[in-house]
Amino acid sequence: MPIPPSPIDDASFKAAMSHFASGVTIVTTEHEGQQYGMTVASFASLSLHPPLVLVCVEKSVKTHDAISSAGTFGVSILDRQQAEVSGRFASKIDDKFTGVEVVRGELGVPLIRGAICSLACKVTAQFPGGDHSIFVGEVVDAQTTSTGAPLVYYRSSYRDLT
Repeated sequence: MPIPPSPIDDASFKAAMSHFASGVTIVTTEHEGQQYGMTVASFASLSLHPPLVLVCVEKSVKTHDAISSAGTFGVSILDRQQAEVSGRFASKIDDKFTGVEVVRGELGVPLIRGAICSLACKVTAQFPGGDHSIFVGEVVDAQTTSTGAPLVYYRSSYRDLT
């Protein structure tokens, strides 16, 4: 069945969504000895009991299939000083981890050192969401820091909260 045309064009939709300020995360996983990761703004807390989060990942990127196959992922909520790391993981380069310090979280997932919060998650569900999949993950470990401030993205630029 053909998909009906969208009532809004891509550029208008992107411009509208840029008005929602979001924190910046790096979503990572490891599958068959290879690390995968990408910058993700579509991240949210879903449930307290059990502790669940969701991330939305484009189906065409390698990280998507790696998360689906591995059944685990990490979320690193970036510090405002980590804009360069965000840009690296948002790029199309193959080895995004070169020059980026990682630590191993629970479940063995790679996490970005220096993030203000890191979560290790076990995939509990995967749902279709247009050209993305919505991965629901149960948080099995959370590490936070009492210093730093979040990297914020608003209207296509990194911003400060002040």
